[in-house]
Amino acid sequence: MCGICGVIDWTESPDPAALVRRMTPAMRHRGPDDEGYLDGERFSIGMRRLSIIDIEGGHQPIFNEDGLVGVVLNGEIYNFRELTGELKALGHQFRTRSDSEVVAHAYEEWGPDCVRRLEGMFAIAVWDRRVKGRSQESEVEAHGARGDDRRGGEGTLFLARDRLGIKPLYYYAGTGEGRGARGKTPDSKFEIRNSKFLFASEVRTLLASGVVPRQLSRSALHSYLLFGSVSEPVTLVEGVYSLPPAHSLTIALDQPPAALNPERYWNITTAAAQRNGRQQLDETQTKARVRELLAASVHSHLVADVPVGIFLSGGIDSTALAALASRAASGVHTFTVAFPEAEFSEAVTARRTAERFGTTHQEFMLSGEEVLARLDEAVSALDQPTMDGINSYFVSWAAAQAGLKVALSGLGGDELFGGYKSTFLRTPQYSRLAAASSHVPGPLRTVMSAAISGAGLARGDAARKIAALWHDSSSLPHPYYFARALFTPLQVAQLMSGPQTEGETRWWSWLNEGAEQVRLLDDFAAVTCLEARSYLVNTLLRDTDSMSMANSLEVRVPFLHHPLVEFVARLPAEVKVGDGTPKALLVAALGDLLPPEVAQQTKRGFTFPWQQWLRGPLKEKVAEGLSALTPALRQALNEEEVRNVWKSYLNGKTSWSRPWSLYVLNEWVKRNL
Repeated sequence: MCGICGVIDWTESPDPAALVRRMTPAMRHRGPDDEGYLDGERFSIGMRRLSIIDIEGGHQPIFNEDGLVGVVLNGEIYNFRELTGELKALGHQFRTRSDSEVVAHAYEEWGPDCVRRLEGMFAIAVWDRRVKGRSQESEVEAHGARGDDRRGGEGTLFLARDRLGIKPLYYYAGTGEGRGARGKTPDSKFEIRNSKFLFASEVRTLLASGVVPRQLSRSALHSYLLFGSVSEPVTLVEGVYSLPPAHSLTIALDQPPAALNPERYWNITTAAAQRNGRQQLDETQTKARVRELLAASVHSHLVADVPVGIFLSGGIDSTALAALASRAASGVHTFTVAFPEAEFSEAVTARRTAERFGTTHQEFMLSGEEVLARLDEAVSALDQPTMDGINSYFVSWAAAQAGLKVALSGLGGDELFGGYKSTFLRTPQYSRLAAASSHVPGPLRTVMSAAISGAGLARGDAARKIAALWHDSSSLPHPYYFARALFTPLQVAQLMSGPQTEGETRWWSWLNEGAEQVRLLDDFAAVTCLEARSYLVNTLLRDTDSMSMANSLEVRVPFLHHPLVEFVARLPAEVKVGDGTPKALLVAALGDLLPPEVAQQTKRGFTFPWQQWLRGPLKEKVAEGLSALTPALRQALNEEEVRNVWKSYLNGKTSWSRPWSLYVLNEWVKRNL
């Protein structure tokens, strides 16, 4: 696990190494164990390493046999042993036991298509000098595993991100937004408007370069207000973009391209649209295959040369991981975050689960007072603002306190097996409501939407979402997005001030593309795919990465191993719905392993007692934070409306997540922009 960054400098007096030496230290928390650099005339690559596999030999950058392909990797390649054997049979020679070296040889053998063979979580940068550019005489100093000088053309830079976006990768090229009419996807290419191209594992690393202007993106702010996190592929910093999940990008180093064109190599929606084999599996075979795939995933995720633990809540997902891990390895560590507020604490259930599976278990008590004392450091760890990330910070801190460098998380189980009532049950209902509203004249819809909250259908925030959907279902590309919305489109319009974003932006196109792709899928598969493209990647995975790495911890997510994801996504809805209980297929597949009290419990999700804390120990700090917006936000938000959100919460008219999201946003902008 690492942090990676790099610069291509096409100016008349290039000095990419100086920029990379400025950026790399900003990622020290991601890799406190080692650093490495690869320098050329017009490019430089840097990395920080958290040593997990082949601690002594896994230094990066790492090269193929002749040093013409160099790689830095952030993440883990779980099938590296199988690929190593295959590549050795093809004549490749390996010098280490590391998973990063397999990427160098895989790229040498298969080129950009190598990403289709990689199983794991990764963001990679590959320097390929075999492809000659116009600069034929540049000198390259490779301060990596070999450390000798190499001469030749600068070649190309290849960037890629894993299928589901577990590991992040951001870039800046002074690029402009592609725009199009609502419902249309603009050209995916970016016009190059800068003489430098920068990439990094974190947005803050790009800001540390001094090249990227610290300018708020109003477009991204719009998406943040809608969902409580910034939507792919934009960031809250103008001109900084995320390389989307399952995409790659190739850039020639000798001269700037006219445009950047990220290319997709995998699509969860395409996988979901297929069926598993020519003959339909029966129920017994399906359950056996799910268990087999998850067990294989857990086994591969346990591979490490350092201690591995499991975050154990009282839920089905983490309990499933603990059950399978304890069968695959001895001495498994588990840990749980507990709260004084008994109704939120799952410590008792987790403790009994740990005893059942014989794990080495630790509990960490977290109070509102302790969160208050350490809130500033937690907010400072956010790479992008989010309403949900502080949870991940303290869970990761607990794992680090337990002496772990690697922890398994049950993240992804809800999205794959249907754990969320808010989306898996409500999205079909919202779809029917949207269809019905389309037959009602606009003026009548307006009158009816105003009366919805009083009709007993829902209360508070839920009623506002239904009213917004009924009033104008086209204000978001799919009914699912109303189920996931933090503020409704109307509320966002009231919160934002100043000039509105013209046209539809790249994040809207990303949402719209997802909506278009799932139209032919059943409701269950559609929600899984939309969750993967939005809430999972924009909130859960992004938070997990930045907050775990802030604690120098690697978090692995076995439920998101793509062979398992593909198999489950392809199953018919009725197989996954089963008897109607949450995650029925997962429970059926692992039924004999799960304690009855876990398998039969009502889904409640792991959350901190924010509702109580914001009325107790955190109240004064949040009130103070929302009383005065930072200058960058003052130009973009209506301060009175922001204060009204806080008042609405205190009066019991909205949930804690709305004022909290605004507080975190303000604090992040204050620190970074």
